[in-house]
Amino acid sequence: MHIELTLESTAYTTGQLPVLNTPQIAMAGRSNVGKSSLINALAGRKKLAKVSSSPGKTRSVNFYLVSPYDFYLVDLPGYGYARASHEERRKWARVLDKYLVETPQLKGLALLLDCRLTPQALDLELADYAQANSLQILPVLTKADKCNQKERQARQTEWQDILGVRPLLVSAHRRSGIDRMWRALIFMATGLKPRDDGGEAA
Repeated sequence: MHIELTLESTAYTTGQLPVLNTPQIAMAGRSNVGKSSLINALAGRKKLAKVSSSPGKTRSVNFYLVSPYDFYLVDLPGYGYARASHEERRKWARVLDKYLVETPQLKGLALLLDCRLTPQALDLELADYAQANSLQILPVLTKADKCNQKERQARQTEWQDILGVRPLLVSAHRRSGIDRMWRALIFMATGLKPRDDGGEAA
């Protein structure tokens, strides 16, 4: 499956959010969920998204064009970053609220969840917020390589009971689950079911 990700736009304020008449999938998760590493794994590149040992580095909304499928994967700031000031958190909340509620082309939310943790309050709040705004959710359990099979199955069952959708298991480190995640993202954005050779299934 040959897919290219290109960073096309970055927004730090509500006024900088681009108006795009193109399908979009938002990607959100806690500050230490491994979002940047996962974006790099999806892109097949090491340095497209900046990875830091300090959580909370992504403080902008980043728009990545997905080719050849012509939709945007939108990287949202990580939440739950304890060292951020109250004003910073209020600013991020305003930007996220405007984007998630006022983007007609937003087709769904890829909710990134740490496979090592039981359901956390902030993740549940975002899931509730998305559902209240009629957003389709694709739950993705990151860092699956750091859990054993019993733990992975337990997390999948817990979130399936909460969301009604069984989460995908991915590992950016081992690149496991990446193709399956791409297929789910492409279907959510376009309604197409891509074949492994890069074509499209009917």
